Amino acid sequence: MAKKAKKAKTKFDPKVFLATVDGGRTVSDFRSGDVIFSQGDPADAVFYIQKGTVKIAVTSEQGKEAVVAILGTGAFFGEGCLIGQPLRLAKVTAIVESCVMRVEKAEMIRVLHSEPTFGEMFTTHLLIRTSRIEEDLVDQLFNSSEKRLARTLLLLANYGKESKPEPITIKISQGMLAEIVGTTRSRVNQFMNKFRKLGFIDYNGRLQINNSLASVLLRD
Repeated sequence: MAKKAKKAKTKFDPKVFLATVDGGRTVSDFRSGDVIFSQGDPADAVFYIQKGTVKIAVTSEQGKEAVVAILGTGAFFGEGCLIGQPLRLAKVTAIVESCVMRVEKAEMIRVLHSEPTFGEMFTTHLLIRTSRIEEDLVDQLFNSSEKRLARTLLLLANYGKESKPEPITIKISQGMLAEIVGTTRSRVNQFMNKFRKLGFIDYNGRLQINNSLASVLLRD
């Protein structure tokens, strides 16, 4: 009697899952300025940035907007729906041309339960985001607006991930920097001019952050 060959289970690859349109997963392209979802919309899916950059902003009842995060390729957002959040607490807007995958809540829960490798990847993302939020809070509470701006620029340039900061390729206005830092546009302009004169940053068609900018964070 011939033995039946056992069909090997295909190894789950999170990267393939997040690149493939299938049940519960759709992909959309957004232009700069397009709103991906608004504050108050139903929270019914998790999103993954395949390519591009988005900003997450919260608007108060008085109409004041604060940018709480800038996220790039490889980041998740909208994960609040997984803990029962009924409505979106923030607005997410593309700030460059972006390709974003939408994973329906039910599909996200299914894959988290059935695929440990995906669960590990997503948990790592959440831990990194939590750590970043804690650092942002400490920065906001204890550091001057000049230090907060320097830290924001270094983070945007991926300082610490490579041998030197990368050029900031996205177009980010001084007004947006002011919203992230929690200060006025005029103060941001003042500090940017100071950083340029000291050689901490350069403008050559795009904003280049130099390693020396990190010295601002070390001042008392």
